[in-house]
Amino acid sequence: VAGSARCEEPLQDGGASFQLRHVHLDLRLNFAVKEMSGWLVLDLLAARPGVQTLVLDSHPSLLIHSIDCKVPGSGQDAPVSLTYRVDPFTDYGSSLNISLPAAAAKPNRMFQITVRYTTTDGPAIWWLDSELTCSQSRPLVFTQGHSVCNRSFFPCFDTPAVKSTYTATVRVPDGVTVLMSASRSSYSKQDRVFQFSMEFPVPSYLVALVAGELQHVDVGPRSRVWAEPCLLSCAVNKLGGSVERWLGVAEDLFGPYLWGRCDIVFLPPSFPIVAMENPCLTFIIASILESREFLLIDVIHEIAHGWFGNAVTNATWEEMWLSEGLATYAQRRITTEAYGEAFTCLETVFRLDALHRQLRLLGDNNPVSKLQVKIEPGVNPSTLMNLFTYEKGFCFVSYLSQLCGDIKRFDSFLRAYISEFKFSSVVAQDLIDYFLGYFPELKDSAVAQREGLEFDRWLNGAGPPLYEPDLSAGGALTRPVQELCELWAGSDPPDPQAVATFDLSTWSTFQTVLFLDRMLDQSPLAHGTHLSSCYSALFDGLNAEVQIRWLQMVVRNSFYPDLPRVRAFLHKHVRPKQETVALHRGNTATFNTRLVIIHTIQCSLVLQQITLQKQQILIS
Repeated sequence: VAGSARCEEPLQDGGASFQLRHVHLDLRLNFAVKEMSGWLVLDLLAARPGVQTLVLDSHPSLLIHSIDCKVPGSGQDAPVSLTYRVDPFTDYGSSLNISLPAAAAKPNRMFQITVRYTTTDGPAIWWLDSELTCSQSRPLVFTQGHSVCNRSFFPCFDTPAVKSTYTATVRVPDGVTVLMSASRSSYSKQDRVFQFSMEFPVPSYLVALVAGELQHVDVGPRSRVWAEPCLLSCAVNKLGGSVERWLGVAEDLFGPYLWGRCDIVFLPPSFPIVAMENPCLTFIIASILESREFLLIDVIHEIAHGWFGNAVTNATWEEMWLSEGLATYAQRRITTEAYGEAFTCLETVFRLDALHRQLRLLGDNNPVSKLQVKIEPGVNPSTLMNLFTYEKGFCFVSYLSQLCGDIKRFDSFLRAYISEFKFSSVVAQDLIDYFLGYFPELKDSAVAQREGLEFDRWLNGAGPPLYEPDLSAGGALTRPVQELCELWAGSDPPDPQAVATFDLSTWSTFQTVLFLDRMLDQSPLAHGTHLSSCYSALFDGLNAEVQIRWLQMVVRNSFYPDLPRVRAFLHKHVRPKQETVALHRGNTATFNTRLVIIHTIQCSLVLQQITLQKQQILIS
């Protein structure tokens, strides 16, 4: 599917064939056999005459039982059974080709396609036995549609260029609560049926569902926290009334929050990513609760997606930075207003460090470092998500802000951009044209062609960002980190008295992880054993973000007395995910040897490099 400005339909047979107006799902969840069954109804308009085939994205895990068509007003009330075929497309999906009756091909006439189907364990759907949940009392299921996984949830136009409203009816066993990324919901206890309605148009990847033993507490006038009972109190205590505060700051910056609800559900450690910005209901992995600062940043980032990504969406996955780069910029505007510039600068330094670390691994000419990455047909866009999408995109947006000369003027531009393009999908040229039209003096001065900083070079050039914002306001927080790094990086053992002047117990999580990341860059250290004796006990008691870095230091520097802590960490944080895979394959995950444990940590050190090298191969 090729995107275009405000694109709302897929391109088929060389032209725009259909407009999708509405989607309805009617599903029954069967936890015993781990399957969803029911039907999908698509309300469609033919955009041009003579279209004979409707092509939807599907998946081999999705079994089609029947397809029929109804054309209201055609004089034929009974649905017409349709023929169809499923063709292989790529390793992440199939092509569902549906032959249409002549009545459905008349332009601007609404028709309905009903697909009856069953789906089980496709990439979008994660069934967890009770042992793999946090409470270990009831099973749980959740979906994760980004980027192109939801074609295994329901047949769809699985592209961000196509948006529609949706409704859903979900039937479940007694004692199961269902949540969806919807603006309205209701429940019939007698029938055990949940009803959902999303009144605003969304792309297919933002349709999300979770069902299990879930309870909630309201934490604001338009937000509540959902979690398994054993997690709920902790989650509420960590978030408190912050969600409404963050929403208020975001609205002051970017305009009204468009989605009504801003609820959050915490999911077990098997959730495959840290967080997902499903509108009205953000999904977040429960382990992030260990670190207040990472929790804060991740929730604010997903809130920012309410404007950038959900309301205005990248029309193609080749320009994912339009969602992630703008959301990262918006996240940092929110944290600056709420927590001060120094805090935001520290977090940005930490992230940009990681960006340059990736560049050192890959080289400046690697094509995955482009903002506009050319994705070849059949390449899964999910494999191409990386820090460049976030951080290089953020730097480009920061550069646009710097061109304005006043950050408040740029805030006003972003408010206008959301108002102009809300609930549509755009390409980069839409953003750039609107920016230059909003600031005609910048267009007249040809800022888009400024030597060395050309907009086209930003979008299509590989390598580091052409501009990075001034982060000196974070110096009070970053300077001690750098000074301590320099002490440990010397050829001689550091002076114990000099080291003692740095009290890491008073440092924030971001300061500590920045220190450990920079120490990892220089590992193995000449005086690593001294570092272990200084900090091992402290780091062992801190959150998972600190521990995962410290344990990599343990392995890289051969701190043998600390190796049992590696085993304990893996047992706590890796085992649930390993068991999920193992149970699916019918065997048992084990952690019997120190060699396996150390190898797992060592693999984590090079995982990013391998992933990014794979990306380079895919797009070369």
